Amino acid sequence: MRGLEQHLDEFRAHGVRVVAISVDSPEATRKLCEKRGYRYTFLSDPKAEVIRRYGVLHAHAGPGGQDMARPAEFLIDATGTVRWANLTEDWRIRARPENILKVIEDLKLGSHFAR
Repeated sequence: MRGLEQHLDEFRAHGVRVVAISVDSPEATRKLCEKRGYRYTFLSDPKAEVIRRYGVLHAHAGPGGQDMARPAEFLIDATGTVRWANLTEDWRIRARPENILKVIEDLKLGSHFAR
């Protein structure tokens, strides 16, 4: 997540809006953003409704057996179509921002992403 923050201007230059989502409460999400200095949008999905729709719920994998979102990155265009997805079972493994930027360039969809 820190890597996304460090490349935020590059994503914006491609017309890509970075958005994160987690099962954390709005208060916990706000505190995390303040503590880490994140400038992109974080959404709170404590009932995991959206997380389930995208198929990235990792049931009982969080602290105390709580459900959590499994690490995933999606490139979604302005029509809502998923153009690329990166899914992993390991919360420590995420797509590198440089690789995501390369995918954006390869897809030549930069101007089609919602802002």
